[in-house]
Amino acid sequence: MNIPSASLDEASIQGPTSRRHTTPRTWPAEGYTRAPYWAYTDPDIYAQEQLKIFRGKTWNYVGLEAEVPEAGNFKTTFIGEQSVVLTRAEDHSLHVVVNRCAHRGNMLCRDAFGKVKKLYCVYHAWNYNLQGDLTHAAFSHGLRGEGGLPADFQLSEHGLQKLRVATLCGLVFATFSDEVEPLEDWLGDVAQGIRRVLHKPLKVLGYDTQRIHANWKAYHENPRDSYHANILHTFYGTFGLSRQSQESGMTLDTHGRHVYFYTKAGTEKKSQDFDATSAALRSVNDAMQLEDPGILKWRDEFGDGVSVQILTTYPSFVLHQIANSLATRQLIPRGVGESDLVWTYFGFEDDDDALTQARLVQGNLAGSAGMISVEDAAVCEMMQRAMADGQNGESFIEMGGKTLDSGGNTKLSERAIRNFWHNYCLDMDLA
Repeated sequence: MNIPSASLDEASIQGPTSRRHTTPRTWPAEGYTRAPYWAYTDPDIYAQEQLKIFRGKTWNYVGLEAEVPEAGNFKTTFIGEQSVVLTRAEDHSLHVVVNRCAHRGNMLCRDAFGKVKKLYCVYHAWNYNLQGDLTHAAFSHGLRGEGGLPADFQLSEHGLQKLRVATLCGLVFATFSDEVEPLEDWLGDVAQGIRRVLHKPLKVLGYDTQRIHANWKAYHENPRDSYHANILHTFYGTFGLSRQSQESGMTLDTHGRHVYFYTKAGTEKKSQDFDATSAALRSVNDAMQLEDPGILKWRDEFGDGVSVQILTTYPSFVLHQIANSLATRQLIPRGVGESDLVWTYFGFEDDDDALTQARLVQGNLAGSAGMISVEDAAVCEMMQRAMADGQNGESFIEMGGKTLDSGGNTKLSERAIRNFWHNYCLDMDLA
């Protein structure tokens, strides 16, 4: 079933923009099997995404419980372009508030991480507890009978904007919406991929942040795209961590918002059509060797033979297991043509030294300079340049078929990308 053609009246779109279009946008008649390039380049569309997607009916990843382990710990991060603060209160409950004083809109937390007894605004000394409630406003009663706040001013009416918070297996998500379903219902069947990996208390190993000169959607599509993995990534195909000839599968939730796929190294099933195709791929290079093959040695710590699992939730979260490298990726829009990707590498609290060292070594496969993932960011930037101003052209998304279900569970499919655009159009009122 395809999305019907629909129009977006540009005159009705509000928000800052560097240029405006005077003609309505029309989604291609083919629906979710096409993605018009103006969706990646139009600043008016980008402004609407902030409201309808990131501040809409979605759960957004904000961090790990392990990042705020003690009362008073906080972490600043983003949901879309909005700065938010994750806190651990005195009773050890978790809270997420907008990083903006209720008085004059000043930013409260400037550090990425910290430990405090209260959230304090440096501008006029308004103080908030770790739940986001206003506890003190400087000179609220004035001096010598003059000034101060009105007599009917109530501290309880001027707290920080609070978000709904939910956790799963040590991951913390937040939402601006009072209507979106509970987190685990929202995740559906894809939650099992989270539970598979995050089965013990976590330990943070490090961070990496990269600026990608591409629209956030170009990157969001990438880890949903199981089709590209063994074509683009020479390391995967050549050294056998993930190949199309190996046992693999893909799982989407009922609504198609989230997806994960997996591959089991060492389970090659040779066939004539695979051999014919792989012979023409740049990403299968039998002449390439590693001086130190130690990075390929991995422990099957989950006992199921899965060498790679990539899990993506709509609109901005990725959880990966690449051999023994474990990490979350948080996608943060930074404008219509830029985005940040924040990598958080972790292990488990009971890891032995050898496993921790293996995770650190294999961390070189991922991240901004990773031997695998460096190519993903490069391709996203190449796409953004090739799309130019987006005034013409569209993606063709029919690998595996033309419907939301066609393609089944094979990795040789763009089913997960079609489902992304289906949900995107629903949220953006384009369907």
